[in-house]
Amino acid sequence: MPAPGATPAQLDGTRAAVAVLLIGPAGAGKTTVARYWAEHRAVPTAHISLDDVREWVRSGFADPQAGWNDHSEAQYRLARRTCGFAARNFLANGISCVLDDAVFPDWPVIGLGGWKRHVGPGLIPVVLLPGLDIVLERNAERSGNRRLSDEEVAHIHGRMAGWYGSGLPIIDNSRQEVSATAQMLDTVVARSLASPPSW
Repeated sequence: MPAPGATPAQLDGTRAAVAVLLIGPAGAGKTTVARYWAEHRAVPTAHISLDDVREWVRSGFADPQAGWNDHSEAQYRLARRTCGFAARNFLANGISCVLDDAVFPDWPVIGLGGWKRHVGPGLIPVVLLPGLDIVLERNAERSGNRRLSDEEVAHIHGRMAGWYGSGLPIIDNSRQEVSATAQMLDTVVARSLASPPSW
């Protein structure tokens, strides 16, 4: 995070070296927006998807859809540490990164604390929260273990509403194209650099 008295370049959301965490329910568009944003920035930027890293475990993968238990929690924590280490390594080498994860406001195990601990206090959390109808529509287009039941999607979306009033920036990308959402993300990042959210 730029220090007080930072130069304009350090406060430019499109050029600064930053670590951004995109938060949101399944079907919010986190991975799609993160990938697009990383590919279109003016500076080197990596995309780190927690789901991708979790799925590195092939034999013995603890799928949370089969029930959240000690194994799925342990694999989640391991994946988050792995992503955090990668993010810190990219930043140390001047490469920005954007991570995506379904972080819950009311569940410490899958909360922001671990991300702050593993990536650092300069991490910029941003919530993508489209309407439930959009999330259900996008989830229906998914396949494999990433497609959830409508009931589970609705439950997760309802819990994500807890981010309202949290002080974190929230982008409603219900009616936005990916490119427009990425531009909104640039604006949010610039604001967060100039005036970091408290979290």
